[in-house]
Amino acid sequence: MADLDRRAVLGASMGAGVMLGASGPALAQAPAAAPPQKGPRVWLDMDQQELDDAYDQIKYAPNLPQIVGRYESNSNAVRARLGAPKSFAYGTTPIEAIDLYPAARQNAPVMIFIHGGAWRRGLAKDYAFPAETFVNAGAHYLAVDFSNVTETQGDLMPMADQVRRAVAWVYRNAASFGGDPSRIHLSGHSSGAHLAGVVLVTPWKDYGVPDDIIKGALCCSGMYDLKAPRLSARASYVKFTDAMEDALSSQRHLARINCPVIAAYGTFESPEFQRQNRDFVAALKAAGKPAELLVGEGYNHFEMCETLANPYGLLGRAALAQMKLTPA
Repeated sequence: MADLDRRAVLGASMGAGVMLGASGPALAQAPAAAPPQKGPRVWLDMDQQELDDAYDQIKYAPNLPQIVGRYESNSNAVRARLGAPKSFAYGTTPIEAIDLYPAARQNAPVMIFIHGGAWRRGLAKDYAFPAETFVNAGAHYLAVDFSNVTETQGDLMPMADQVRRAVAWVYRNAASFGGDPSRIHLSGHSSGAHLAGVVLVTPWKDYGVPDDIIKGALCCSGMYDLKAPRLSARASYVKFTDAMEDALSSQRHLARINCPVIAAYGTFESPEFQRQNRDFVAALKAAGKPAELLVGEGYNHFEMCETLANPYGLLGRAALAQMKLTPA
């Protein structure tokens, strides 16, 4: 729409110029508008507005409504083909549930997906669209539901505890739905990738399960240190504290990560989301951890997640390879 509007304005201006040129003196050229005044630096070389924009993906993905609509319609189509998911409770509140799209075979590996939504929105039912990538390749696909930050009064800690409890539940109960508890993998997108990073640094003894329950992780377009988000407009709805910032910045607790990690971003994402993923992989490698960085050329933040739904897409291929599965 922006290009169409711009063309219309230019066309109108050119038409007016031709008419005036035919009947009177040429229009004087208007002076160029002064560039916007840059404010004080808040983070790196960014002022407050630039930082706020860097943590607001709509500024970089104007087709967001169209893509989110595809998430929903493609999820509906997957359910029509695979059938309705089985639902399991991992906690006592209604939102603490997991949607399972089962593989046909027993003792199959497990992929757990944590959805994004700026910590404020999203439901597991709208993230069924990647399920076929895994089910057709012989793995169970599980999408986790959890509270949003509005429901937790601005506190991210309950959300972190929920996704950790969900993963622990899967480990304890995998055999009951035909899953192999020794082959649990994790994935997440956006704020869900942030929460996936938090899961990776979990002190699992607090949840009564072994430290190595996650065998591999794919974190797409996430945040792994909360200092910059805390300085951004996200602080208007997240009640950040020093303790929260530290505890939920997975990049500060790399010693707890004991599985291979893939991080990814698209070249049309905001500069901060690109940096967060580059820095996370660089820190993992510097700490001697197995890590890989994937870059989606020409993809924005929301389009990246869609590549998980294609077994030959950037994320789908990488996730299956990490699980040692062959695309169907």
